[in-house]
Amino acid sequence: MIFDTDETTFESDVLERSRERPVVVDFWAAWCGPCRQLTPALEAAATAREGKVDLAKVDTDANQRLAAAFRIQGIPAVKAFKDGAIADEFTGAIPPAAVERFFDSLLPSEADALVAAGGEEDLRRALALEPARADAGVALAQILHARGDDEEALTILREFPGSFPAEGLAARIRLGVEPELGAAFAALDDGEPQRGLDALIEAIGATDDADRREDLRRAVVGVLDELGVEHPLARESRRKLASALY
Repeated sequence: MIFDTDETTFESDVLERSRERPVVVDFWAAWCGPCRQLTPALEAAATAREGKVDLAKVDTDANQRLAAAFRIQGIPAVKAFKDGAIADEFTGAIPPAAVERFFDSLLPSEADALVAAGGEEDLRRALALEPARADAGVALAQILHARGDDEEALTILREFPGSFPAEGLAARIRLGVEPELGAAFAALDDGEPQRGLDALIEAIGATDDADRREDLRRAVVGVLDELGVEHPLARESRRKLASALY
């Protein structure tokens, strides 16, 4: 969809709409020669992706407060919005091929779609396309671990050093042979993260084995990463983890 927007409707036209699909905003003016060069390429790209990316046009002369709010200092200025925020932008007239790449960057890649599908073959294909996709590797390793293919799961997870989820799952697989930790992992799987985390952290304080201690730490950090930095349980568990470690 291609449409004009202004100061009175920008929030609903662009910010709210961008929560459903990307919206590219073209800040232009009638007197701007480069704007006239760029607009056809923007419109062609939007038309080619009908239903996937919308194009909104803002006349900066008629909407000076809106232009000031987005710090438009030169035109044409193009800003792409996703989930209510600016996701990408550029200033000046760029070639049509570059416009096409700009629009493509706003859409999920083939690997994104495969990871979202989540099947084993989908995830294997996603890793073939983008070998650095830790999210695909972790998801595939989870499937393999669930059916007992732990050796292959660990092989895949080794490809993502520095990924908290990958290191956490690998640690869990290694620790899974210990019956006393079964209740902790079962609690995590049953949606009781506090009980599971508390049990893992308690196990850290109770062991003198450096390797086991490190695997327990990695397992805890993997769960905390999944919860997110701002989660109240994550904040409290980080404090408990620090106390157990130091």
